[in-house]
Amino acid sequence: MSPFIALELLVDKICRHHPWYRSLLAQQEIDLSNIRLTQLPLMTAELLDQHYFNPEERSEPGLSVYKTSGTSSGIRKAIYYSEEDDEHYIAAKSTAFRTWLSTHSADSKSSSSSVIKKALADMGTGHAASTALIIFTKLGWQAESLSFELPIEQHITKLEQFQPELLYTMPSILDAIASASGNPLLLGIKKIILVGEIAPPAWQANIAARFGIEPGDILDTYGSIEIGAIAAYSHELGLYIIDESLYAESLPAEQIDKHFEPLQPNEGVLVLTSSVRSLFPAIRYVTYDVVRDFKTIDIDGKSLQTFSCISKRIGSELKHGEKISLYDIESVVHQFVQDAELRVRLEQNQLSVHIQSHSLQDENLMSIQHAIEHKIIEIGQMIQNRILGGITVTRAAPDEQLERGTIKSKKIYF
Repeated sequence: MSPFIALELLVDKICRHHPWYRSLLAQQEIDLSNIRLTQLPLMTAELLDQHYFNPEERSEPGLSVYKTSGTSSGIRKAIYYSEEDDEHYIAAKSTAFRTWLSTHSADSKSSSSSVIKKALADMGTGHAASTALIIFTKLGWQAESLSFELPIEQHITKLEQFQPELLYTMPSILDAIASASGNPLLLGIKKIILVGEIAPPAWQANIAARFGIEPGDILDTYGSIEIGAIAAYSHELGLYIIDESLYAESLPAEQIDKHFEPLQPNEGVLVLTSSVRSLFPAIRYVTYDVVRDFKTIDIDGKSLQTFSCISKRIGSELKHGEKISLYDIESVVHQFVQDAELRVRLEQNQLSVHIQSHSLQDENLMSIQHAIEHKIIEIGQMIQNRILGGITVTRAAPDEQLERGTIKSKKIYF
């Protein structure tokens, strides 16, 4: 157990805010006077549905309420933050952004080392979006925001008019901006912070080149509405560093649910315990995100928990689709084309990869198909075992909407 979490105090806090958790521990005959983390129950989706997500609304003063983006049932669920929870989140994000900017600016080879004066938040309507302007103001920047639900032309117009040095957005929105702007260099963006979707290193390098900045001028962050800030990517280490307020575990999928199939040897399901969250029971919370190469490293005498990437997300509704990693597919595609936007669909056991790109050549299509089949072990095995019927790689028309409806859309479609 990590020394930064006093487990007895943490369990007591969660029991006070969530009385059902104390009852759950009593049912499992867990001795509260001598607690070990691994004795505590995993906070699975089933447990949360049973105890946390219910029609009865919380009524404490100063609450912030955020809604999940939706579930397979189509129902959005309420996640609560206390004033203290919000303060911890805003402080953690502000510190992470400030540290990244000051650290990278000293070594930046691009003009991005200039001082940030204006920042634009261009994303969804969840927790990260609602707190972005507070964080930017705290850092002393002029800040404005934009909703992803607006047509892409309005995103470009806003960027041209406001001219922010820093853009805080999602990878799929950034893809759309780069494609629709004609020349992303003219937007004058010097720094980019990402949140919400996967951003493989090859994709980051390609998008940085399109905006005329260095890969290190991009900060890829990982978080969730349940936990808050979770991790950020270090270009120097080539790893995601987990926030110091969290203690992470990487567990076999079948330990989470006996119906899950085993993952690759270097993969595990990320499970998180937060030392600061109070109005969400973040003790051994199962994210259902699969991380690779989870390990603890020592940097300047400080122990850091890290992982190399989030390869995919598992869930009972995905069936054999949970073996397929969008991260791996994007990594392969971006080895061939720098400006690729793609939509991946799994339908009737057929995997289709639809690519929109100005630089895609016809001869690339077969090469990409071959690479996906032979470089991604799970997909190759599924084809060999006839679980997956095959792969088709096709070109999208320049003006095709790629099933996005709204802009944000990095996912595997089923």
